[in-house]
Order: sequence, then structure tokens, then C-alpha cells
Amino acid sequence: MNNILESLEWRYASKRMNGEKVPAEKVNNILEAIRLAPSSMGLQPYTVLVIKDEELKKQIRPIAYNQPQIEESSHLLVFAAWDDITPAHIDEFISHTAAVRNMPEEALTDFKNTLLGIAEKNTKEENFVWAAKQAYIAFGTALVAAATEKVDATPMEGFDSAALDKLLNLEEKGLKSVTLLPLGYRDAENDWLAKLPKVRRQKEKLFILQ
Repeated sequence: MNNILESLEWRYASKRMNGEKVPAEKVNNILEAIRLAPSSMGLQPYTVLVIKDEELKKQIRPIAYNQPQIEESSHLLVFAAWDDITPAHIDEFISHTAAVRNMPEEALTDFKNTLLGIAEKNTKEENFVWAAKQAYIAFGTALVAAATEKVDATPMEGFDSAALDKLLNLEEKGLKSVTLLPLGYRDAENDWLAKLPKVRRQKEKLFILQ
């Protein structure tokens, strides 16, 4: 636990990165932590785009209100939620679950019907909002994983999602962008935030013990 707390104390939302490349092993560890992140029903209704292409990052930068970390990062992660929860999604999930657990799909009929009932009860927009919430769980997991790898990661909601979706052809994939996470290494000399102490709410105000 102390290692996790030390890593979280070390991390901050880097405002400038130095362009140094993150080793593949560290990136893969962060991606694997995302894959292992929990989600409601285990459905994981999102996709993460891993962008290394420098030209593509250059095109994304103005969409993200010219935040320099987009271009200065080693890798840019785009968390994109499913724009709806469809029967096809659920069928694929059930088939995969049965295969991994070496069991007949029929044994999962009640679980499948529960998922179908929830998805069909909601509107498309409600399903997207639910999917986006699940993506945020993975997003938070990625931040912690990056910190333990001593890789800087800057959480970003400040971008034009419609423009990004168009650039990345996400609508064709049934996705909508939710958050961005540049990965890289801090440029402490040029980052005004790097030397400032971390500010968090006091424990006695953040937690209610009952």
C-alpha cells in the first residue's frame, strides 16, 4: 500500500511533457491494468485507442484546445465508450465468457437475459452514459497504473469530442470519445505545476465516518 500511496503522491497532471518515449513494457503494463479494470457486469463497454502516430497527434492537438501534452506525449490514449449497448454486444460478451470459463452458453441464459433487459429498458443515450461511466473506471485505473510505472499521465476532458470522433471515424465503430490520457514524461523545467505542492481536501472534510 505504501508503494501505491508514494506513487500517487508523486503523480500530478503534467502540463508539459518532454517528448521522451515510454518503453513498450511500461505501456503494455498500463494497458493490461486497463484490461483488468472492473466494470459493471464485466461488460467493459468501451474501447481504448492507443495513438503513437506523430502526425495524428498533431491533428488532435487543436481539437484538444491546443494543449501541448497531446503532441509532447509518447502515447495518447483515447477512451471511447460504446454509443449504445446492443444485443450483438451482449451476444459476443456471453460467448466470450462461456469460452473463457469453459462452460456452455446455455448456462449463462439468465445472466444474458438480465443484460438484455437492462439494455433494452434504457434509451440509447442512457446506455451511452452508463458505458461512459464504466470507461471512467478504466481511466482511473490507468492513472494509478501509470503512476506505479513512474510514467506521467494527464487526464483530459477538455476537447471537442464531436470533432475527435469525426477525425478518428469513431461513429463508424459505434464509439464516442469520453476522455484523453497522454502518457509521457514531465518537462519539469517548463511546467509551472511541477514544483507546486499537491492540493487535496482535508481528510476530515473528505470522509464521513459513521
